[in-house]
Amino acid sequence: MLAKDLISDVVPAIRTSDKGKDALHWMEIFKVSHLPIVNEKELLGLISENDIYDLNKPNTPIGNHKLNLINPFVYDEQHVYEVIEMVSRLKITVIPVLDKKNNYLGVIILQDLLQCFAKITAVENRGGIIVLEMNITDYSLSEISQIVESNGAKIVSLYISTPVDSYKMFVTIKVNTMDINSILKTLERYNYNISATFSENDEMGDFYQKRLDSLLNFLNI
Repeated sequence: MLAKDLISDVVPAIRTSDKGKDALHWMEIFKVSHLPIVNEKELLGLISENDIYDLNKPNTPIGNHKLNLINPFVYDEQHVYEVIEMVSRLKITVIPVLDKKNNYLGVIILQDLLQCFAKITAVENRGGIIVLEMNITDYSLSEISQIVESNGAKIVSLYISTPVDSYKMFVTIKVNTMDINSILKTLERYNYNISATFSENDEMGDFYQKRLDSLLNFLNI
């Protein structure tokens, strides 16, 4: 999925002639903390609700003030992974999208990005979850896939997390079956360290909620 596929068709850009109170009104309606300021098709930057409060003049046009705006953006052909990385790194609630000529096309909002993330990680697909802990040098996707498939299952989602300043990594695998016992036994025979497993609906619900809470906390939402 590309950035252009996630552009919101409802969240407006604001102009320098718009008043601060109007921008705050739109932010409240769309549950965001940032909005792009655009001049014709030129992106001037993102303004946050804190920026507007700091101006202390909500009834005057935004362009009447000296603004120190951040100016993040992605191009329409960039992959959604790159979009997620930038939004999480900058902790912003919208990200502007430009075409190759740097014309403003629209914004992607955090809520839509989270829904896309859920689809990418196969949250809606029924299946068990296995978390492996290993040394970074021991990771082999081909071997893990071979083990899963030798037990008549398929990997529907996989992601890796690495603690800071650590040689360890955690590999989280979601498979297309709830019965993961045979997969676990084979992994153990291959000397994999199984950190956690989730195969019941309640357990998986807790797992996904914790992951979503961690993501939202990281984004400071």
